[in-house]
Amino acid sequence: MPDFDRYPFAIPAIRTLDELDLDPKVTFFVGDNGSGKSTLLEAIAVGAGFNAEGGSRNFSFSTRSSESELHRYLRIARGVRRRRDGFFLRAESYFNVGTEIEKFDHEPSFGPKIIASYGGRSLHEQSHGESLLALAQNRWRGDGLYILDEPEAALSPNRQLVFMRIMNKLVEKGGSQFIMSTHSPILTAYPGAWIYEFTREGLRRVAYEDTEHYRVTRDFLNAREQCLERLFADDG
Repeated sequence: MPDFDRYPFAIPAIRTLDELDLDPKVTFFVGDNGSGKSTLLEAIAVGAGFNAEGGSRNFSFSTRSSESELHRYLRIARGVRRRRDGFFLRAESYFNVGTEIEKFDHEPSFGPKIIASYGGRSLHEQSHGESLLALAQNRWRGDGLYILDEPEAALSPNRQLVFMRIMNKLVEKGGSQFIMSTHSPILTAYPGAWIYEFTREGLRRVAYEDTEHYRVTRDFLNAREQCLERLFADDG
């Protein structure tokens, strides 16, 4: 890395990073806003051959170049078998993926329309959550590498459970691998997943019950009135 005093190398989790093992099934990145989890996830995705704004490896569009240069300094160690499927999901730019699909499908072609692989209905004609589930249910075929940045942003708690069921089928029956940044205490409960927490001190692997997301949610639900009383107290 050229300079540890500028973004993204100054982020503690990036600055202290040397080697990071990933679970062959599910790995979660958790941490506060600005802790570097999405930055590292994006760099892994770009380093693995995905478009910076999301999509499969066949997507190459660019609405606005905003990715960091971190991917240039990562060395990704892959297994000997190349996975047949893959997708990089960024919640903030998934709209752009839907637009790009419509653009491709309006061009003359002898093959089936791309949207057919996403359920056959325009992603823009569905809610954010519906379009994300349509992606997971129809486009993801298994034996894939799926890199997801905060998918829960589009999903209600109930739909997060539905999403977890889809994810489990792709992992257990489809031989897929997921790497995901998230704030969701529901998704991070996935059995056996590895969880890395991004902190001011760096990066560390933690148990589910030791994540801040779990502890804050648990304490709030167990003592809601006391939490709100303390939160709104006039402390001068």
